[in-house]
Amino acid sequence: MAQTLAVNTNQVRDARPVLAAAINTNSPVRGKQAVLVAFALLIYTIVFGAGSAQAGIRDDNDGAVFVMTNAADKNEVVAYDRAEDGSLRAAGSFATGGTGSGGTIDPLRSQGSLLLSRDHRFLFAVNAGSGTVSAFAVRGSSLRLLSVKPSGGSSPVALAQSGDLLYVLNIGGNGYVSGFFSDDGRLRPIRNSNRNLSGTDTGASSLAFSPDRQHLVVTERTTNKIDVYRVRFDGTLSSAVVSPSSGAVPFAAQFAPNGALVIAEAANSISSYAVQPDQTLAVITPSLPSQGAATCWNVITPNGRYVYTSNAGTSSLSGFLIGRRGALTPIGATVVATNPTGSTNLDITVSADGKFIYTLNAGTGAIGIFSADRDGSVLGLGTVDGLPAAAGLNGIAAF
Repeated sequence: MAQTLAVNTNQVRDARPVLAAAINTNSPVRGKQAVLVAFALLIYTIVFGAGSAQAGIRDDNDGAVFVMTNAADKNEVVAYDRAEDGSLRAAGSFATGGTGSGGTIDPLRSQGSLLLSRDHRFLFAVNAGSGTVSAFAVRGSSLRLLSVKPSGGSSPVALAQSGDLLYVLNIGGNGYVSGFFSDDGRLRPIRNSNRNLSGTDTGASSLAFSPDRQHLVVTERTTNKIDVYRVRFDGTLSSAVVSPSSGAVPFAAQFAPNGALVIAEAANSISSYAVQPDQTLAVITPSLPSQGAATCWNVITPNGRYVYTSNAGTSSLSGFLIGRRGALTPIGATVVATNPTGSTNLDITVSADGKFIYTLNAGTGAIGIFSADRDGSVLGLGTVDGLPAAAGLNGIAAF
């Protein structure tokens, strides 16, 4: 079977000095001989340098999982290396440069307090205690702090990112969203980007950009409302158009690649919607029971075929097929996997290849590990302990 030699631009760039030396006017080799020698040296550099170059690429792109401590004295991100079989190995902790809220179990009551950019180059974290947002550069499981900026409000609890836009949900005071530009990972506040929610004491818990970046959605669990903002060319938002939630206590919002908005409801159900041109929401699938308790968090697989919910009250995961037009259908008996009793699994994430699902088990201070099959079935692979139990953990991200 023929094999293809993968050549990247760095390898060619590294070989250019060799080529230049071979055809230099001072070289004893002239004419066709110079070209042949240069070509041979170029191939030698690429082929024999490929091993080390590819090794470097593998190091930079190894899978990783990140968890936020949300500690009140010093907020940190705990990193894990992810192996090909989904298993995790502790790789260190990194200070965010801010403070969390502290607490026991789920003090932030949000999804998206720790957010990985789509290209896996940057990781963003909220510091609810100090009212700031942190940005890290990501290299494998290693993080480098790039920027710490005021969140634009108080008590930031969740983040959403699309391209060079990052928005943060602040729940302090009346609550509102604030925007940043972050094309290089560093945070630059967007002037006049603050926008109010539907009212006061909304219990807002998550926000998400639509795949086309035309809209930003915020869930309000206390008011049972969903706010839809239009994203303007300059990164600011329109005022919100507010729609009622199909089910009670809308908590976590995620967009599927096909544009369907999928929302996990803490009343133990899940719904899907289509965003209309006038910023209203049309219900696609009204509340479907999760067959679990405290269904607050959800994650959509990279291929957009499945959504899984994290049911903290029953330490379980529920699964649903996402249809071409956004309709939801339960997978099997709906509950597809369970964590150990007492796990109180909160936030949930999926690896970039869609093969593994991870849950933040705040009750036991562990990470639940699951493999996800192409048919939507899920298999438990155990847990990784070592995190502080019932100590305010919030936020998980992976690639």
